Amino acid sequence: MRQRVVITGLGVIAPNGIGKDNYWLAIREGKSGIARVTRFDVSQYPTQIAGEVSQFDPAKYMSKKKAKFMSRFTQFALASAKMAIEDARLELSQEDRYRVGIALGTAIGGLQIVEEQCEIFHEKGVEEVSSYSAMAMNPNAGVGVIAVDLRLGGPNITISTACSAGLNAIGYAFDTIRNGQADIMIAVGAEAPLFPVTFDSFCAAQVLSRRNRDPGKASRPFERFRDGYVLSEGAGAVILEKMEHAVERGAKIYGEVAGYGITNDRYSMHKMEPTGREVARTMRIALDNAGLAPEDVNYINAHGSSSLVADKRETKAIKRAFGNYAYKIPISSIKSMIGQPLAATGSIQFITAALAIENNCLPPTINYEEPDPDCDLDYVPNQARAHEVRAAMVNSFGQGGNNISLILKRYEVV
Repeated sequence: MRQRVVITGLGVIAPNGIGKDNYWLAIREGKSGIARVTRFDVSQYPTQIAGEVSQFDPAKYMSKKKAKFMSRFTQFALASAKMAIEDARLELSQEDRYRVGIALGTAIGGLQIVEEQCEIFHEKGVEEVSSYSAMAMNPNAGVGVIAVDLRLGGPNITISTACSAGLNAIGYAFDTIRNGQADIMIAVGAEAPLFPVTFDSFCAAQVLSRRNRDPGKASRPFERFRDGYVLSEGAGAVILEKMEHAVERGAKIYGEVAGYGITNDRYSMHKMEPTGREVARTMRIALDNAGLAPEDVNYINAHGSSSLVADKRETKAIKRAFGNYAYKIPISSIKSMIGQPLAATGSIQFITAALAIENNCLPPTINYEEPDPDCDLDYVPNQARAHEVRAAMVNSFGQGGNNISLILKRYEVV
């Protein structure tokens, strides 16, 4: 018998807010976290803006000595996991630690360490490269550090499917509990790409907005004059639990994970498949997996990256999957406020959908000024909206055609 899986803890590190409550307040009020890059000199870059997490202090979540040997990505992963555990009021000392696992999604992991150590190598020579760098740059470092710090012996995995990895980690965690292999899973998406060479690689790919004079209005998903996405950093962590376990310990339940679908476009590593055919199939698989009809979903937290092609494709896909009902579904993109933190995106979107269910409120898509004729659905423009969410779909798509749609719904005692 498959187990029901519920959401009991949320941890967020985002450019416009750290912690669940600060983040939700910023999102509800349409506050952008996009600004000019301050961490390094961007005067020669065509794009000079990003979503930096400016108030993050790793010492609040770990010792300074431990933080020194971690990449920023790993610091984010551990900190967000601890936030989620605290929010869930989990006492791990009272749990069977072999029944508590971790799933983490990241696109680039500790690439920051590679950049830093390459500079040291060229300037100071081979003997000056850190003996910790091989471990710290590893994408699996995030999971490893969480497992060691919290002494967890359950299922443990790192997933790297570009921007879809965070939501894929939640899907894996859901399956692990549903199939009886764990009682609790910590699912994390974490990313820290704001370093000179990495940032420049996205500039070179010509995918970033160049609206440098007005950073807060640069990310404008589904809007007519969008000119690319805004790279950012951050993390999202969620605690998923077997329903009986959560009820028994009296946990607060934000919602229930209903199901998900995964596909691949099979199209290109460099170009996005424009029709949305496979994305629509992803959504239909998610509905089938959740045992829901299209009309049961009454909110979509969109991938909505502010990309010229991606936003049109997602709009087409929603129409393919939902038919005429697509015009009745409110859709919003938090990337209008936080930018694109790669694999952290899906996790933060999932958290946003859970908070939308809890608060009966839809976050807006800000910077929506001129409608795009090719994007003609309800994108909850500019202002949050009171709305009772029964079931929400979260979409996340990654480079290479990785697509995932996941559905969470209001928790009901059956």
